This record gives sequence, structure tokens and C-alpha cells, in this order.
Amino acid sequence: MPASEPRPALRVDIVSDVVCPWCAVGYSQLAFAARRAGVTLDIHWQPFELNPDMAPEGEDLREHLAAKYGSTTEQSAQVRAQLTELGEPLGFTFRFFDGMRIYNTFQAHQLIEWAEVRRKGHEMKQALLKAYFTDRQNVSDIDVLVEAADRLGLDGREARASLENGKHADSVRQRETFWVSQGIRGVPAMVFSGRHLVTGAQGVETYASILEQLGYTGNTFA
Repeated sequence: MPASEPRPALRVDIVSDVVCPWCAVGYSQLAFAARRAGVTLDIHWQPFELNPDMAPEGEDLREHLAAKYGSTTEQSAQVRAQLTELGEPLGFTFRFFDGMRIYNTFQAHQLIEWAEVRRKGHEMKQALLKAYFTDRQNVSDIDVLVEAADRLGLDGREARASLENGKHADSVRQRETFWVSQGIRGVPAMVFSGRHLVTGAQGVETYASILEQLGYTGNTFA
């Protein structure tokens, strides 16, 4: 493509959860690489629940990680420090704290889809990641979700009604099922141009290489 012609936006489907710290890091790394390369991204957030069966009150995050992955207190602290360090230069602030809880995010995903219908799904996803990791809010609380809608200039009353009547519940479930059927078991999982799957937070330079191949040469990658 001649340099004088603008490249079309690159579609990226990102399967992720609102309470997934590596999802926040991975997207921030991708966005940084894209800005540096001059690549316009067309982001489509896809739902994934890390804890679909979690009780409404959630669980202590450290206890949850210890039970699920066998993480020790020391390992948990190291990962928190690593995430905080990774997020800072990318403009994402992690504010982990003792007693932090993790929650089910089914309603949060419904709110993102509701916002997407209003062309603000991406902004809503970013708002909820910030609400959980930076502002230390409970993203399973309907009042927190409605407040997020209000802050984006959307109608909070409509958001509440949509969540209470489960308007987008079936759609979110169907999308979750689809991505699991495609073999997605962990997040973030990014699908570039509908064909190329990259899992995990890969780092700015790796994403820059991917964008160069897809956005400049059009070649595929391993």
C-alpha cells in the first residue's frame, strides 16, 4: 500500500475479563505499540468470566489465588509489584491493597455490551478496568456500574434497567460460549484480523512486530 494512502483500521477482538490485570496490561501494551507505529486499532471487547460461579460477595483476592493457583503470599506480592511496574509507563495505575476482593463480572460484561450498542463499549471497558484496579471499586455492584455509565455521559437509568432486566444476558452468554468453543481458556486472548490468535500480555515490542507484519507488510506470523 503506498505510504500516502491511510491504512485501514486493524480489527482486534480481545477476549478478556474486567478483573484480569494482565488484560489491562496487554491492552495497554498493544495500544502503546499502535500509537508508536501509527496503526489505528478497531477494538472489539469479547466477554470472558474468570470466576463464573463466584458468590455475589466475591472472595479475598489473595485467598482466591492461593486456592486456585497455589500462590503464596510472597508470590502474590511479587506479581502485584510486577503489574504495578508494568502499568506505570503505559498509563495504567494499579492500586492493589490488603483485603482486595475479586468478583464475578457477568453484569459488568452486560454493561459493556449495553454501552457498545451506544458506541461506547471500548470506553466502558476502560472505565471498569480503572474502577476495579485503580479506584478499588466493586465491579459487581450495580450502583458502581450505573455510576460508570453516568460518568461516560450515558443514561444511568437506562443502564440500571438493562442490568435489572437482563436485556443483554443471553447475548453475553452466547458470546462467552463461542469463545470457549474456539479454545480460549485463559485471557487476554487477542485475535487480529479475525485470524491470528495471540495469548497473554506479550509486551510492547512483540505487539509492535505483530502490527508491523499485519499493518505494513500484510504477512502472517506464527
